[in-house]
Amino acid sequence: MKKLAFQRLKTTIAVLPDRASEFNNAREYSFIPILILNKFSSPPMKISQADILIVPGFKGSSEDHWQTRWEKSIQTARRVQMGDWHKPVFADWKKNLLKAVDEASNPVVLVGHSLGSQVIVHAARETGKKVAGAFLVAPPDVENEDIRPRHLLTFGPYSRERLTFPSFTIASRNDQFCSFEKAEEMAASWGSYLMDAGQCGHIDPASGHGPWPEGLMVFSKFMSQL
Repeated sequence: MKKLAFQRLKTTIAVLPDRASEFNNAREYSFIPILILNKFSSPPMKISQADILIVPGFKGSSEDHWQTRWEKSIQTARRVQMGDWHKPVFADWKKNLLKAVDEASNPVVLVGHSLGSQVIVHAARETGKKVAGAFLVAPPDVENEDIRPRHLLTFGPYSRERLTFPSFTIASRNDQFCSFEKAEEMAASWGSYLMDAGQCGHIDPASGHGPWPEGLMVFSKFMSQL
């Protein structure tokens, strides 16, 4: 399972265009060619030049979660305190995310996992021009009546608005919180470049993605295109 995912990620890194402007030809590069990032002509952004805001999902990200590891290893990264992690309130999470973006002193790159990805998309329209890009991993289907806990439905329906900044979505073929077909649908609505991660579950420690170095490689490539 992890070998398949690693090979997909390695191939993605190899064929991704060198600059964000080249995503206008995204169909030539993507396993699941959903879309087309906005065209940029500025020099590539370095991770050190951005405020990397880590946006966890329901219950937060544990110590062995890849988001926590990235937060510790990337000097400019910090976690957004979204509110109650175990009884999330959509209005609170959105407000706290917007506050974190507003307080950033550098261009912002958002790194969302699960429910955090959905909040990023919902808040996108109100972030102004401070957000340079978003890296969205395993967004859940917040319209699925079978989702548990059912309270997470209050974060739906998912936004159908196209994002105003470049975004990269990674989805799994066997994510218990979202079918791959739904992920395709959402990414298309957002105008997000979608990567098929294969059989990777919810891309969290439970599915074997604690350190997740392959994901960090893809994120670094994404950053170099902004």
